[in-house]
Amino acid sequence: MRLPDPPLLVISDRRQARRPLEDIAEAAFSGGCRWFSLREKDLPASERRIVLTALVALGRRFGATVMVHEDVEAAAIAGAAGVHLPRGGSPQSTRRRLPGALIGASAHSGPEAASLLRAGADYVTVSPIFPTASKPGYGPALGLDHLVTIIAEADGSVVALGGIGIENAALCRAAGAHGIAVMGEIMRAVDPHLAVARLLDAMSAASVA
Repeated sequence: MRLPDPPLLVISDRRQARRPLEDIAEAAFSGGCRWFSLREKDLPASERRIVLTALVALGRRFGATVMVHEDVEAAAIAGAAGVHLPRGGSPQSTRRRLPGALIGASAHSGPEAASLLRAGADYVTVSPIFPTASKPGYGPALGLDHLVTIIAEADGSVVALGGIGIENAALCRAAGAHGIAVMGEIMRAVDPHLAVARLLDAMSAASVA
């Protein structure tokens, strides 16, 4: 399955958010984002499904792909377009539950990324590429050279994640990443619409180059 176009994945984190998640998502969509995932794992399941249902409806207005992290049941109930699996998640079992879904998974090395893609994931996020305040416990930054190596080993769609912003989004794309994923850059933005637009400009410039 092809990744959403443009391949910019905005991941939610209400603890960093300056506004309600629905407001941020709407601003991101109006800025050109067409890919959003709800990652509020600590929310009670019933609350997470309410938020996801609202985001799915909002995404349909913009033709955007709305996913949820980990909660396969919520994706089925809310009609979300896909699920992003945590480390250890099974793309095969998720595909059986959601045969038409976009399925992503988290990886931190080339062999892990390759294994998940062979198992049926449509893409993997690889992180952290740069130092990040959003995910401080996930080990040292991999860096661009390591990203290049992982992309070659993975032989599939790799989305770069961790510490990515306007100043380095183009570098990730130039390294061969199929897309980029951001969290704090948009959640903390004073103007998420403008932040998304600038990120997309940076990604586009890298693609042209």
